[in-house]
Amino acid sequence: MRSALFFAALAPLAIFTSAHAQTIGQNKDPNATQGYTLSVHSQLVVEAVTVKDKQGNSIDGLTANDFTLTEDGIPQKIRYCEHQTLPTTATPLPPSKPEDEDITIYRKLARTQLAAEPADSSHYKDRRLLALYFDMSAMPPGDQLRALEAAEKFIRTQMTPVDLVSILRYQGGSVDVLQDFSSDRNRLLSILQTMIVGEGQGNVDSVDDASSADTGAAFGQDDSEFNVFNTDRQLSALQTAATMLGALNEKKALIYFASGLRLNGVDNQAQLHATVDAAIRAGVSFWPIDARGLVASAPLGDATQGSPGNQGMYSGTAALANTSNFQQSQDTLFSLAGDTGGKALLDDNDLGHGILQAQHAITDYYLIEYYTTNTALDGRFRKIHVAVSHPADAKLDYRLGYYAGKEFAKFNTADKERQLEDALMLDDPITELTVAMEINYFQLNRAEYFVPIVVKIPGRELALAKKGGAERTLIDFVGEIKDIYGGNTVSNVRDNVNIKLSDETATELAHSPIEYDTGFTLLPGKYMIKFLARDDETGRIGTYQTTFTIPNLNKETTTVPTSSVVLSGQRVDLKDAVYEAMKGKDLAKATAANPLVVNGQKLIPSVTRVFSNGKELYIYLQGYEQAPGPMRPLVAYVTLFKDKAKVFESKPVAVTPAASGSVSPVPLAFQVALNALAPGEYQCQVSVLDPTTQKATFWQAPIRLTQPQPPPQP
Repeated sequence: MRSALFFAALAPLAIFTSAHAQTIGQNKDPNATQGYTLSVHSQLVVEAVTVKDKQGNSIDGLTANDFTLTEDGIPQKIRYCEHQTLPTTATPLPPSKPEDEDITIYRKLARTQLAAEPADSSHYKDRRLLALYFDMSAMPPGDQLRALEAAEKFIRTQMTPVDLVSILRYQGGSVDVLQDFSSDRNRLLSILQTMIVGEGQGNVDSVDDASSADTGAAFGQDDSEFNVFNTDRQLSALQTAATMLGALNEKKALIYFASGLRLNGVDNQAQLHATVDAAIRAGVSFWPIDARGLVASAPLGDATQGSPGNQGMYSGTAALANTSNFQQSQDTLFSLAGDTGGKALLDDNDLGHGILQAQHAITDYYLIEYYTTNTALDGRFRKIHVAVSHPADAKLDYRLGYYAGKEFAKFNTADKERQLEDALMLDDPITELTVAMEINYFQLNRAEYFVPIVVKIPGRELALAKKGGAERTLIDFVGEIKDIYGGNTVSNVRDNVNIKLSDETATELAHSPIEYDTGFTLLPGKYMIKFLARDDETGRIGTYQTTFTIPNLNKETTTVPTSSVVLSGQRVDLKDAVYEAMKGKDLAKATAANPLVVNGQKLIPSVTRVFSNGKELYIYLQGYEQAPGPMRPLVAYVTLFKDKAKVFESKPVAVTPAASGSVSPVPLAFQVALNALAPGEYQCQVSVLDPTTQKATFWQAPIRLTQPQPPPQP
C-alpha cells in the first residue's frame, strides 16, 4: 500500500512561478547559409604516483615511457609526466622571533579564492600543499583556541621551505578561503591571530535574508531550518572545500580541525559518501584532528552539563551512552581519513602532531596526466592500474580509481528515465539538491507496520525553474527500501510530480520548503532507504540515504509499546495537495490507513523540527494495548526543557482505546501554544504511563523555536 501527496509546507497551493522561454532556431530564413558545429569532449585525468624501492627511498629519473597505465583494463596514453621533489628531511625554516614578526590584526578578514595554476607556470612545482581547515561550527571556544595555537606553532617552528599553506574556515553556513596557498609566514600568522581575537563580520548574528552580507563564500545553505540538528552541512562544506582544491593538480592534504563529527539516525549517510568521493576525485586526503585532545571525563559527564537525573544513572545506561556518543564522534573522523588516504589524530593533546603527519606523508611523487578514452559522464567508478618497467620490485602508491563526472540535464525522456535509475544504483551519491527526510512507523496489526515517509526540499533550490523559462516544472522521485541483512528490495516508489508555476508564489517559494510524502507497509526489521529527487528542468539531483529499524512491539515487555512520535507545525486539508499519486478508491483506502489523516486534514511531520513560536506545535503518537482483558487507559503528557530546566508541561490526558482486533491503538494527540516561549533550542519530552501495569515510556528529541518571519515583500 502506498500513497503520495505533494504539499507546500509553508506556502499556498501554487508553489512555483513562470517565465517566458526563449525559442532558438525557429522561423529561419530558408536562404540563409547553414553552419555546422564540431564539438570535441575530452577529460584530463591526473594521477599522483609515489615510487619507492625496497628500502623505502624515492626513485627519481623516471619518464612517461617507464610507466604503464590502464583504466578499466584499457591502456591509456600518458601525455605528461613530472617528478615532484619533496624531501622528508627538509630543514624547517628558522623559527620566527616575536620581535621579527610583522603581525597585523585585521578588522575584517578578506575572502579570496584558490587560484588555479596557469598552464605555463611552475608555481606549485616541488611544493607541498597543506590546507588548514577550521570547522568553527564543530568546535567550542576552548577547542578553537587550541587548534589555532597548534597551527601557529607549526607555521613558526615547523614549516619548511617547500611548504605552501592555505587557510580555510567553515562558519555561519559558508566555506571561506581566508588565504590562498602561500609561504608568507607573517601573512598566515596575522590571519590566525585575527581568528583568535575575532573580527567584525564574525560577530554579526547569523541571519539568512535580504540583509545578509555577501562574503563571497563558496558554499551556503538555508541557515534558518535545514540541517539544524545533523552534520549534513559540515560534510557538504567539507565536500565544497575538496572540490575547490581539485583545481590544483598536485597532491593536497586538508588538515581538518573539529571537535568530533557524529553521524546519527537523522543524518544523510549519502552525504558522507559524496564527500569522500569528491576528495578522491580532487586528489585530496583528509587529515582530521580532534581538537578536544585527550579527554578524561567523568562517566556521567563533566561540570559543563547537569546530571542526567533518570534511572540510567544507576543502571549504567547513562555512562554507556556518554562513552558511545564520544566514540561515535571520532568514528566519522576516522572514516574520512581512512577512505581518502589520510590519518586521524585522536586522543592527543599535541594537535600539531597531526599537521606534521600530513606534512611528512607527502614525499617525492610523479604527476601523471592522461586523457581518458572513456568520456562518458555516467558517474561510474573507473579502476586505475599503474606499473613501472624498472625497477621490477618498486613499490607504487597511487589512487586506485575515481568516480567519473555526472551529467543528467541534457537527455530525452527515455535517457532521463534510464539515467535516474542509474543514479539510484550509483555508489557515488549525487547531492546537488538538499534533501531531508523523516521516517515514522505505526503498528497496523501484530505483523505489519505502516511507515509514512516525508521528504523536504528547500523551495529556493527549485525556484531556478522559473529562471530557466519554464511555465511548469517536473520533479522526479525514485526510492527503494532494502532489507539490511538479506540485501533484497522490499519496496520502492517512483513518481513524476508536474507542478504549475505562477508569479504570485515566486517570492513565497524562495522562503518555503516543499514536502513530498509517501507510505509503505513493512514487517519488523532493519532496513536501508535510498531516495532521489530530481528537478527535471535543471537536471539537479539530491540523494538521501539512511538506515532505520522497525521494532517488534509485540515483544516489548518492560515499557509501554508506542509508535514513533510525530512533531508538526501545521495541518493541511487534503484538498490542498498539489499532487496525488492515487485516485478514487485507492486514494480513499490509503488515506484511511494513514493515522496522520483525521477528518480530511493531514498532519505534516516537521522533518527539521524547527518551529515558529507564533504558531502551534502538534504532537501525535500511538500507544498499544496488547494484553488480553478489558481495555485500560494510558496517561500521557508533554514537557519542554530549556538548559535542563522545565519551562512547560501539559496537563496529563487519559485515553482508553476501543477494542479493535489483536492490536488496539491508543491515539495520543497534543497541541502546544508556543507564543509564550522564547526563541532557542529546547528538549521536547513525551511521557506515556500505564497506571495498571506500572510501565512507562519516555521519548525525547531536540527542537528549535524561531521568531515568525515577516511575509515576503512583492
